[in-house]
Amino acid sequence: MFQKGDYIIYGNTGVCQVEDICTPDGISAASNDKLYYRLTPVYGQGTIYIPVDTSIYMRPVISREQALQLISDIPAIQADTFCSRDQRILAEHYKEKIHSHECETLIQLIKTLYQKTQTVTKQRKRPCQTDLQYMKKAEELLHGEISVALGIPLEKVPDYISQTI
Repeated sequence: MFQKGDYIIYGNTGVCQVEDICTPDGISAASNDKLYYRLTPVYGQGTIYIPVDTSIYMRPVISREQALQLISDIPAIQADTFCSRDQRILAEHYKEKIHSHECETLIQLIKTLYQKTQTVTKQRKRPCQTDLQYMKKAEELLHGEISVALGIPLEKVPDYISQTI
């Protein structure tokens, strides 16, 4: 069980802070005998109430040391070799990568989509919207977690990574 003040990864919302563990008042769907996490997205708006025993993916944010190691490992992480012309199958593959919630997998996806976008751009074609959407989502999730782990502003994460590797 997470504690008040913990930073966690919550599903595809990304980094959230546990504001409280309580039985919420005024929420009709909330059971009075269940405990809920009250989460605040760090890079979003609103408040999320989720039962403590939910099946939605949650894990602690990586530590500072893990973030530094992850960044130093980026050059060794290979792009994915999956290829399909069917956009539906491609989107499903990307979705699986996003839903893994693993930083290394997000890096692999970002590298894959970056390389693919570069190749298409060199051919004077427009990158596929599916590729761009999933690259943006993967970057948001990865950069958000690294930002919190290292205690640096979100907008400085790409430069920090570039300078470090």
